[in-house]
Amino acid sequence: MPIGTMIELPRAALTSGRIARAADFFSFGTNDLTQTTWGFSRDDVEAAFFAAYLEKGVFTISPFETIDEIGVGRLVAISVEEGRKSHPGLKLGVCGEHGGDPESIHFFHRVGLDYVSASPFRIPVARLEAGRAVIVAAAASDTR
Repeated sequence: MPIGTMIELPRAALTSGRIARAADFFSFGTNDLTQTTWGFSRDDVEAAFFAAYLEKGVFTISPFETIDEIGVGRLVAISVEEGRKSHPGLKLGVCGEHGGDPESIHFFHRVGLDYVSASPFRIPVARLEAGRAVIVAAAASDTR
């Protein structure tokens, strides 16, 4: 039976090489990873001040809708690299709302995730974008 773990905390992402020695798979819990990386609760910020931040341009999009590639995404990329270095056959995926976001799906493909998990109503979009991500990556490698 495969044994795996959720990667939901920055420390887990940064120590993935060690964790991967005892795991068959990782699933990135990007909602929690986003909250712990940013240091705020989604419920608190969306109810209190996030709309104002979006209006004023502090954020262009919510990091809970599309993966924050610079911060949270970097943690995912580090975890993928370190996890696969330690355990080359490690299966990697994501669960949470980012798994159904088109832009995030393309990022996850670029960093080497094997699968995304999304809420039922987002599965058609996730399937379509996962296919597009493969085509875009193939086209990019053909032009090199």
